[in-house]
Amino acid sequence: MRDIAGLGAIGGIDYTVLLCQDITSMRGFYVEVMGFEIGSEVPGKWVEFRVGSHRLALRLRSRPYDGPAPVPDAASVQLAFRVPPGELQRAVTQLADLGVQLLEPVTDFEFFGHRAFFFADPENNVIEIYAEV
Repeated sequence: MRDIAGLGAIGGIDYTVLLCQDITSMRGFYVEVMGFEIGSEVPGKWVEFRVGSHRLALRLRSRPYDGPAPVPDAASVQLAFRVPPGELQRAVTQLADLGVQLLEPVTDFEFFGHRAFFFADPENNVIEIYAEV
């Protein structure tokens, strides 16, 4: 039996934080492209979005333990967002209308039962939009 005290009391992931070099462009991307609404913000330092029951936050890379930014064109994180099957192509069209290029075309991942596509945010984090099929 697992001890439910201390670390054993963790019940889920509350929020994910992306460390940013340019929080202004990242904020713009997640508002204007992804359509996320800002939940709270410390201008130039922290932006938090509510995404379903999860929170996605952007934090300026400023602490000694943050280390250097990833090398250009190298992804450091992949975020996956699920949409209903009928909305996948609409999402592709919306991104194309905004000038966002896909990293690869819509692909069926039969092993996972998903159809998905991928693109990147301004700091090269990979974003996956998928639907269960």
